[in-house]
Amino acid sequence: MNKYIESEIVELKAKYTDAFARELVSFLNAEGGVIYIGIQNDGTVIGVENIDKVLKNISDCITDQIEPSPRGEVVSEIIHEENRPIIAVNVKKGIKPLYCIKKYGFSSKGCLVRIGTTCKEMPSEEIQFRYKSQFINEDYMLIAPSKYAPLSFNMMKILLTSRGFHINENAFEATFNLKRSDGTYNLLAEILADTNMVPLIFVKFAGVNKVSISHRSDYGGQSLLLGYQKMKDRLIAENICKTDTTVRPRIDEYLYDIDCANEALVNMLVHNDWTITEPQVSFYSDRIVFTSHGGIPHGMTEEEFYSGVSRPRNAVLMRIFLNLGIVEHTGHGIPMIVEKYGREAFDIHQNYIDVTLPFNQAVLASVPQNGTDDGTDDESIRLNEDLSDTEKKVILELIKNPENTYNQLASEIGVSRRTVSRAVASLVEKKYIERIGNNKTGYWKIIR
Repeated sequence: MNKYIESEIVELKAKYTDAFARELVSFLNAEGGVIYIGIQNDGTVIGVENIDKVLKNISDCITDQIEPSPRGEVVSEIIHEENRPIIAVNVKKGIKPLYCIKKYGFSSKGCLVRIGTTCKEMPSEEIQFRYKSQFINEDYMLIAPSKYAPLSFNMMKILLTSRGFHINENAFEATFNLKRSDGTYNLLAEILADTNMVPLIFVKFAGVNKVSISHRSDYGGQSLLLGYQKMKDRLIAENICKTDTTVRPRIDEYLYDIDCANEALVNMLVHNDWTITEPQVSFYSDRIVFTSHGGIPHGMTEEEFYSGVSRPRNAVLMRIFLNLGIVEHTGHGIPMIVEKYGREAFDIHQNYIDVTLPFNQAVLASVPQNGTDDGTDDESIRLNEDLSDTEKKVILELIKNPENTYNQLASEIGVSRRTVSRAVASLVEKKYIERIGNNKTGYWKIIR
């Protein structure tokens, strides 16, 4: 009797073919299953000749042919039967309610579902139902599993405490929906954890295109809440000011509107589809671009998007940002950017959105040729002239690491601890920085 028999959760394939994408999508849209490659339909084991090539084909299919990306739901392994190698592709039920073959899109031809031992095209009514009843309302960061455990949330607790929240240690993870129904951590927990492997990239290019990178900073690997603050600090520090002192009161012009930049940054984080990939800030010589993935939330029109209708892709993450005062209310940011920069600031695609803030040309013209793009690191950031050299250096070091201690700052800058202490006190008095949390576990927040 054959060990391998096709069923609703088992598919047998003698070899890898283009039909693999259909089988994969059909399992994702159903209850999951296993696709065995190297076994004929009747259960006869024939093996796989070129293991490496087939594994590459499977990997390419997962990353390039399926939408949305099912990387976390598909695992391939090599097993041996009758002294022959075969490949078992284990497919979990998709964490999203609808998957398709990318080249056909969300049509009946692209959306397959496993019924019995065959792949069936999904009726258009079912496709619409999955869109409307689940795609919009479900927060997939709560369903997607974290890749790491255990996780800690000390920074998040410090920030909440600084806002007056009482932390109940026993109920903390449940209160903020950090675990899945099976008790394991979810993707939301992973990006909020003190330590993780999620990048958060700020890349500075030496010109108006991506030909040459001037500097690349990764503010990930830590709580997204701290990563956000570091990115905001970086945007504040990069924002060159041109001052006209010939009039009273003096007139300050900035490279870009920092309020719009902050709103673009917040929207980039809370509306990003983190199950696809991480968002990114790109700083060119003439503009900043904020890239988030996932496009406009399903069920929302472009008019609703521009008018500020609030439908965050990650509702729980948005509520945490609201609790921490990072955003005052939802739906405010996009109309603000439209009013300042116009609808042309938004480049909307099915799978991503770019928000572009062009630089103020008058300010740009006042900067020396290498002013904003001299090929160096964070020390190229320009700071106001009312700061001493030590104070400027302290701010630059705090941008890199807001958790720096006085001793660490003294070591990095090359001055005494007492000198650093005086500089920090002066920066606090001038309202450039403020302390969040206590001296032992808190961090420095840059205000301007």
